[in-house]
Amino acid sequence: MKIAIGTDHAGVELKAELVKVLEAHGAEVLDQGPFSSDSVDYPDYGHKVASLVSEGTCSLGVVICGSGNGINMTVNKYQNIRGALCWLPEIAALARQHNNANIIAIPARFVSTEEAKEILTAFLANEFEGGRHERRVGKIACS
Repeated sequence: MKIAIGTDHAGVELKAELVKVLEAHGAEVLDQGPFSSDSVDYPDYGHKVASLVSEGTCSLGVVICGSGNGINMTVNKYQNIRGALCWLPEIAALARQHNNANIIAIPARFVSTEEAKEILTAFLANEFEGGRHERRVGKIACS
């Protein structure tokens, strides 16, 4: 499974730790950067991740910024993307189970590294349940 990951400057250290989690789950990680904590613009990295997931190169994506909001807004501009801002493992699990989320957004300034690892692990451990949720997910896209 290929998973894309990207962040802004607020999440560079967290990204490095989450790459380890992804690799431990057997994922091939496509790290879209950045690779230093110099100030950058989160949309640049959100677009990279969303493009890879939207076009099917990667099955899932992980994005990180300070609040998680801006980068999540960016990825959700793409067709076929269902980005979920998650700050608890339970929210990450439900995002996969009920919303078929394919990109998780994590707020680097509001969760600890250990919490982020638990959130990501919950996201990876769950799958879309389909059923009654399929109809609802089908109504998300605008076109």
